[in-house]
Amino acid sequence: MVQLGRRYGTGPSSLAEIALDEDLPRAYLEQLVTSLRDAGLVVSTRGAHGGYELGAPPSEIRMSDVLRALEGPIAPMICATDDPAHLLGCDRSARCTVNVLWVRVRDAISGTLDSMTLADLVPARNITLDPRDPTASPAGVA
Repeated sequence: MVQLGRRYGTGPSSLAEIALDEDLPRAYLEQLVTSLRDAGLVVSTRGAHGGYELGAPPSEIRMSDVLRALEGPIAPMICATDDPAHLLGCDRSARCTVNVLWVRVRDAISGTLDSMTLADLVPARNITLDPRDPTASPAGVA
Protein backbone atom coordinates (compact mmCIF):
# COMPACT_ATOMS: atom_id res chain seq x y z
CA MET A 1 0.00 0.00 0.00
CA VAL A 2 2.88 2.36 0.72
CA GLN A 3 4.28 1.69 -2.77
CA LEU A 4 0.89 2.50 -4.28
CA GLY A 5 0.73 5.60 -2.08
CA ARG A 6 4.10 6.75 -3.38
CA ARG A 7 2.86 6.26 -6.93
CA TYR A 8 -0.57 7.80 -6.36
CA GLY A 9 -1.73 9.80 -9.35
CA THR A 10 0.73 8.23 -11.80
CA GLY A 11 -1.55 5.45 -13.03
CA PRO A 12 -1.62 1.72 -12.36
CA SER A 13 1.46 -0.09 -11.07
CA SER A 14 2.19 -3.69 -11.88
CA LEU A 15 2.67 -6.23 -9.14
CA ALA A 16 5.99 -7.15 -10.75
CA GLU A 17 7.25 -3.57 -10.15
CA ILE A 18 6.04 -3.54 -6.57
CA ALA A 19 7.46 -7.02 -5.90
CA LEU A 20 10.84 -5.85 -7.18
CA ASP A 21 10.78 -2.62 -5.14
CA GLU A 22 9.74 -4.39 -1.93
CA ASP A 23 11.70 -7.62 -2.48
CA LEU A 24 8.53 -9.70 -2.05
CA PRO A 25 7.24 -12.65 -4.05
CA ARG A 26 4.68 -11.62 -6.65
CA ALA A 27 2.43 -14.55 -5.65
CA TYR A 28 2.26 -13.13 -2.11
CA LEU A 29 1.27 -9.69 -3.43
CA GLU A 30 -1.43 -11.29 -5.56
CA GLN A 31 -2.99 -12.70 -2.41
CA LEU A 32 -2.85 -9.32 -0.67
CA VAL A 33 -4.36 -7.29 -3.50
CA THR A 34 -7.36 -9.62 -3.66
CA SER A 35 -8.33 -8.68 -0.10
CA LEU A 36 -7.49 -5.02 -0.66
CA ARG A 37 -9.54 -4.92 -3.86
CA ASP A 38 -12.51 -6.61 -2.16
CA ALA A 39 -12.35 -3.90 0.53
CA GLY A 40 -12.27 -1.14 -2.13
CA LEU A 41 -8.83 0.04 -1.07
CA VAL A 42 -7.26 -0.70 -4.45
CA VAL A 43 -8.64 -0.89 -7.96
CA SER A 44 -7.27 -2.94 -10.82
CA THR A 45 -6.93 -2.13 -14.48
CA ARG A 46 -6.46 -4.83 -17.09
CA GLY A 47 -4.35 -4.57 -20.19
CA ALA A 48 -0.83 -3.82 -21.29
CA HIS A 49 -0.57 -0.75 -19.07
CA GLY A 50 -2.72 -2.20 -16.32
CA GLY A 51 -2.01 -2.87 -12.71
CA TYR A 52 -3.20 -1.62 -9.36
CA GLU A 53 -3.73 1.79 -7.86
CA LEU A 54 -5.30 3.18 -4.73
CA GLY A 55 -9.08 3.37 -4.58
CA ALA A 56 -8.86 6.74 -2.79
CA PRO A 57 -6.21 9.35 -2.03
CA PRO A 58 -3.64 8.21 0.58
CA SER A 59 -4.98 10.81 3.02
CA GLU A 60 -8.40 9.10 2.97
CA ILE A 61 -7.20 5.53 3.57
CA ARG A 62 -7.08 4.77 7.27
CA MET A 63 -4.53 2.22 8.37
CA SER A 64 -7.24 0.50 10.42
CA ASP A 65 -9.10 -0.24 7.17
CA VAL A 66 -5.95 -1.68 5.59
CA LEU A 67 -5.22 -3.89 8.58
CA ARG A 68 -8.82 -5.12 8.82
CA ALA A 69 -8.87 -5.90 5.09
CA LEU A 70 -5.68 -7.94 5.36
CA GLU A 71 -5.97 -9.47 8.83
CA GLY A 72 -9.63 -9.32 9.85
CA PRO A 73 -10.96 -7.85 13.07
CA ILE A 74 -8.56 -6.18 15.46
CA ALA A 75 -8.39 -8.43 18.49
CA PRO A 76 -5.43 -8.97 20.80
CA MET A 77 -7.42 -11.88 22.24
CA ILE A 78 -10.43 -13.71 20.80
CA CYS A 79 -12.67 -12.31 23.53
CA ALA A 80 -11.82 -8.71 22.61
CA THR A 81 -12.66 -8.57 18.91
CA ASP A 82 -13.90 -5.23 17.55
CA ASP A 83 -16.20 -6.92 15.02
CA PRO A 84 -19.52 -8.14 16.44
CA ALA A 85 -19.91 -10.50 13.47
CA HIS A 86 -16.76 -12.34 14.57
CA LEU A 87 -17.42 -12.25 18.29
CA LEU A 88 -17.10 -15.73 19.66
CA GLY A 89 -18.75 -16.30 22.98
CA CYS A 90 -16.43 -17.20 25.80
CA ASP A 91 -17.99 -19.18 28.58
CA ARG A 92 -15.69 -17.39 31.04
CA SER A 93 -16.60 -13.80 30.06
CA ALA A 94 -18.98 -13.30 33.01
CA ARG A 95 -16.20 -14.02 35.53
CA CYS A 96 -13.14 -12.97 33.52
CA THR A 97 -10.99 -10.42 35.28
CA VAL A 98 -8.63 -9.59 32.41
CA ASN A 99 -11.11 -9.02 29.59
CA VAL A 100 -11.16 -5.31 30.42
CA LEU A 101 -7.38 -5.25 29.80
CA TRP A 102 -7.73 -6.81 26.35
CA VAL A 103 -10.57 -4.48 25.41
CA ARG A 104 -8.43 -1.48 26.41
CA VAL A 105 -5.49 -2.84 24.42
CA ARG A 106 -7.79 -3.35 21.41
CA ASP A 107 -9.20 0.16 21.74
CA ALA A 108 -5.71 1.68 21.99
CA ILE A 109 -4.54 -0.19 18.88
CA SER A 110 -7.73 0.70 17.00
CA GLY A 111 -7.44 4.35 18.02
CA THR A 112 -3.87 4.56 16.78
CA LEU A 113 -4.69 2.85 13.49
CA ASP A 114 -7.81 4.99 13.02
CA SER A 115 -5.77 8.16 13.56
CA MET A 116 -3.19 7.27 10.90
CA THR A 117 -3.68 7.31 7.17
CA LEU A 118 -1.61 5.90 4.39
CA ALA A 119 -0.39 9.46 3.74
CA ASP A 120 1.32 9.37 7.16
CA LEU A 121 3.46 6.47 5.94
CA VAL A 122 4.27 7.82 2.49
CA PRO A 123 7.37 9.98 2.69
CA ALA A 124 7.19 13.44 1.19
CA ARG A 125 8.59 13.69 -2.30
CA ASN A 126 12.31 14.34 -2.28
CA ILE A 127 13.27 17.87 -3.20
CA THR A 128 16.61 18.22 -4.91
CA LEU A 129 18.42 21.45 -4.17
CA ASP A 130 21.53 22.78 -5.81
CA PRO A 131 24.17 22.21 -3.11
CA ARG A 132 26.27 25.04 -4.61
CA ASP A 133 23.52 27.61 -3.98
CA PRO A 134 23.49 28.64 -0.28
CA THR A 135 20.21 30.54 -0.76
CA ALA A 136 18.35 27.59 -2.27
CA SER A 137 15.40 26.34 -0.27
CA PRO A 138 12.40 24.17 -1.07
CA ALA A 139 9.43 26.00 -2.54
CA GLY A 140 7.47 27.75 0.18
CA VAL A 141 10.15 27.18 2.82
CA ALA A 142 12.27 30.10 3.98
